[in-house]
Formats: sequence, structure tokens, C-alpha cells
Amino acid sequence: MLDRLYARLIALAATPAAPVWLAVIAFAEASVFPVPPDALLIPMILARRQRAWRYAAICTAASVIGGILGWAIGAFLLKTVALPIAHAYHAEATIAALQARFRAYGVWIVLLKGLTPIPYKFVTIASGAAHFALGPFLLASIVTRGARFFLEAALLYRFGPPIRAFVERRLTLVALAFLGLLVLGFLALKYA
Repeated sequence: MLDRLYARLIALAATPAAPVWLAVIAFAEASVFPVPPDALLIPMILARRQRAWRYAAICTAASVIGGILGWAIGAFLLKTVALPIAHAYHAEATIAALQARFRAYGVWIVLLKGLTPIPYKFVTIASGAAHFALGPFLLASIVTRGARFFLEAALLYRFGPPIRAFVERRLTLVALAFLGLLVLGFLALKYA
């Protein structure tokens, strides 16, 4: 079953519409969507390594723009939108804790949390809820999201064929590791 899903994902990653879907997922993940864009970015780069930098740029730009939406949700729609989103993830206390950390540490929160598997939407929403200045938030988001996606692109560009062979040989292990990182991100968020 995983083999067919992976083959389908690789085939879809090579289609002309894949960059649009990558942008949509990266945008949505930064504000409301639970699945990180890496789930599509990695197969897209494995399918077309020569476009690694373009895909990383699309992912970065869309994630930062989605981060603006997350910031606005936190700043202007905290009670009507942000708290229900946090409630859906059982993360109400996390939003409050992140707000306090934004007040104390500011841009360092964006720089540190943006590189981790912690869902970025909570960083963006909490920064808006703390009324953290939009300019420094944007600059930190560009740096941290760009570093993450361009690092993935660089590694996959350089080591793509062996990584693809490894993934195809040990697909179940890779899927479990990816799921484990996602769960660890949510747990880190809950107990951060």
C-alpha cells in the first residue's frame, strides 16, 4: 500500500501542477493546515532534482506569505479563529506560552521554532497574538523557513539518487520516521 502511495506521490510530484500544490500546502501549513510542506517538497525534488532551488524558493515564499495570514489570525482574530484552531490541536496552553515567550525573546522564537518540527502555524499565530512587530517577524520567517527548505533542497540535490534508493527500499521505515517527527513536533509544542 505504501509503495503505491509513494509511486503516486512521485508521479504527481513530477506534474506541471505540483509547484502550485506545493505553494498551497506551504501557505496553508503556516496558518491552519496540519501537514508540513516537506511531504510534497521532498518527493518533488527527488522527482526533478534540477528544480530543487526553484521548489525551495516556492516553498519559502508561500510559507512566509502564509505566516502573514497566521500572524493576522493571531493579531486580529484570536478569539474567533486562532483559539478554535489551537483547540482543534489541543494547544490552547501552548499559544499562551508562546505569547509570553514572544514578549520575552521576540525574534529568537521565530528563528528557533521555525527550524524545528513544531507546527509553524502556532509560531505565526502566537506572534500575532503577542502583537510582535510584523517586520522582524517577516525577516525571521524568511531566514528560518528559507534555511529549512533550502537545506533540504541542498541535501536532496547533492544526495538525491542514494536518498531516493534508500526511501524506495525502506519506505515503511521512512514513513514511520516522518510520522514520528510530526508527532514529536506536536508533543514538543504541547510541552514547550
